[in-house]
Amino acid sequence: MDISGLLPSFGNLGFTLLAFVVALTIIVAVHEYGHYIVGRWSGIKADVFSIGIGPVLLKRTDKHGTQWQIAAFPVGGYVKFHGDANAASGKGDEEELAAMDAGEKRSTLHGAPLWARAATVAAGPVFNFILSTFVFAGFLFTQGIASEPLTIAELEAVPGIEGTLAPGDQILSINGIDTPPLDDFNDMLAQLPAISPLTYVVEREGGTLTLEAPHPYPPFVGGISPDSAALDAGIQAGDVIVSAGGVPIATFEQLRDMVGAGDGAEIALGLMREGQPLDVTLTPRRVDLPNAEGGFETRWLIGITGAMIFTPETRTPGIGESLSYGANQTVFIVRSSLSGLYHMVTGAISSCNLRGPIGIAETSGQAASQGLSSFIWFIAVLSTAVGLLNLFPIPVLDGGHLMFHAFEAIAGRPPSDKAMNILMTIGLVLVLSLMVFGLSNDLFC
Repeated sequence: MDISGLLPSFGNLGFTLLAFVVALTIIVAVHEYGHYIVGRWSGIKADVFSIGIGPVLLKRTDKHGTQWQIAAFPVGGYVKFHGDANAASGKGDEEELAAMDAGEKRSTLHGAPLWARAATVAAGPVFNFILSTFVFAGFLFTQGIASEPLTIAELEAVPGIEGTLAPGDQILSINGIDTPPLDDFNDMLAQLPAISPLTYVVEREGGTLTLEAPHPYPPFVGGISPDSAALDAGIQAGDVIVSAGGVPIATFEQLRDMVGAGDGAEIALGLMREGQPLDVTLTPRRVDLPNAEGGFETRWLIGITGAMIFTPETRTPGIGESLSYGANQTVFIVRSSLSGLYHMVTGAISSCNLRGPIGIAETSGQAASQGLSSFIWFIAVLSTAVGLLNLFPIPVLDGGHLMFHAFEAIAGRPPSDKAMNILMTIGLVLVLSLMVFGLSNDLFC
């Protein structure tokens, strides 16, 4: 499903804003629901659950006495617990709390035991991580895992594929190299010559055939990254790149090497799109990518992800296997984000990697323009980022409240009102400064 068709033109301001609002609303709703439901399980009553801020457009009160509402400005949301002075839950209404008996006071956030308060605060970011994990797990569960032995399910429409390989073929060898277990298939690709066609030996309908077919990993465009040179140049998924800088290429690795060797210089690409030639010129962008060692490497990229000429047959993974993949993907994003922040602070990578609201909104629109799957994946990535940000030990964020709770657990008393006011002011300044810094990156990087 391509949701860009729902609007007259993709990439316009209205589409970008709509995508951003939808993504933000989903993430905020899940975050606040985490606070709400864990609070309720902990015996804490919620007076208001709001999606958006400002004037109330729609509202309904449930049997638990919580008013569920949609407000006019979809730029956030909140849960106002019983006894809170405001929606931030940073301070209780002292007069209201003083008038309550012990039983009613227990139903407030500020009168609840420390464990209940800490669990309620932590639940928002945790639910963001849960959302991400389930989305990533859902992708693996629905798309499946390539099954052994390597058997073709579908073929891509790349030049030279007609009359060669066919769905159902089991690939026995390529260019004299026996097909290894799938975990080692990428190592096999690296051993193949950068030419096309290559010699395939396949098993088909009980017999063995030797035939000539394109390189298994040609410069075929499997996907386009948001906020990339390829997207701006109008390259589309399904395009085949046949030349770079006027030089014919046969593999995706050749394209990657030529782009990297240009050190950011403009490059002309020759494409084939639905059998028709097309020429584009674009300028690669400097990107800092996390590596396996926990650091970053700087590369020049145009924002294209490759794909093989065939889609292998797959098996449906188990629920546990899918959830394990989803959790690992979420952990990877958290680790990469923390590593990225560290390397930005130390100056190892550019601070322009930190995006503000404009950049996030643009990426939302670009992800949505590429289809529903791309947009849902982006929401999962952003949900992880929001959960992580909220755990930073900065007053006004959830992590700041957890820091106060940790102090109370150690000292046996909460911080004084004076200290709380000072720390909350400092936290607000830090958050606003971070927003301004991100916004300046959006405008000037």
